[in-house]
Amino acid sequence: MIGATTTGPSTAERVRSACARAEGARLAIEGSEPVVTLLHHLRSNGEVIVAVTEDSEVATLACRPSGAGVPAVLELTDHAPLELRESVRSLVWLRGELRPVPASLMRPMAGAVAAEHPHPALLDIGHGTILLRLILSSSVVADNTGAEPVDVEHLLAAEPDPFWEMETSWLQHLDIDHPELIDQLARRLPPSLRRGRIRPLGIDRYGISLRIESDHGDNDVRLPFGQPVDDSMALSRALRVLAGCPFLNGLRARS
Repeated sequence: MIGATTTGPSTAERVRSACARAEGARLAIEGSEPVVTLLHHLRSNGEVIVAVTEDSEVATLACRPSGAGVPAVLELTDHAPLELRESVRSLVWLRGELRPVPASLMRPMAGAVAAEHPHPALLDIGHGTILLRLILSSSVVADNTGAEPVDVEHLLAAEPDPFWEMETSWLQHLDIDHPELIDQLARRLPPSLRRGRIRPLGIDRYGISLRIESDHGDNDVRLPFGQPVDDSMALSRALRVLAGCPFLNGLRARS
């Protein structure tokens, strides 16, 4: 695992952020077709709670009377919130042992998950939807730089980026309303990369990533802030400084 840095999130932080952002996930068990989960939530005790339809083949296999856990993989896709030529930023695979949540504990478990991660799918628990527990044994993340395993202990100790919930609105706001800021940031790129279409790809407490789409392919470049930031005001200020426009106003994304 790559440790924490001052220029970018650790691998464990990247996985936690991807888990928080990803809307859909695919749960796969050997012998059945992968199923799209209705909910996934990584808990601090090392289990991922997933919701699936009660009549799915995955639910049937996981709830076999033997009571033994079933090896399973949960695949999460982290998509960029803008329409890009290639929207996938990373893939995360969480492997472990899949077990059912007993019927008597289904509603209490739904309540515990809702306290940490309110989600409309929890309203359907017991009404055609059930919860399963994936007890983590390993995790891997892959992006355009390659694939890397993440120690489960480090993963559970990490936190998602503090701006993961607002990232979509920030990137869309920059892309639509502040092309001049993107142009300023582009001046930090090597001349050979300035010829393509430059779009904001990601933003976190450590910096901003840009996607350059050109006739020769796509390139991603990360521009780090001078130091990590912890709130939206500091994030706005860091962006302006990075762009060389310390007095540029109006970067706060619309709610």
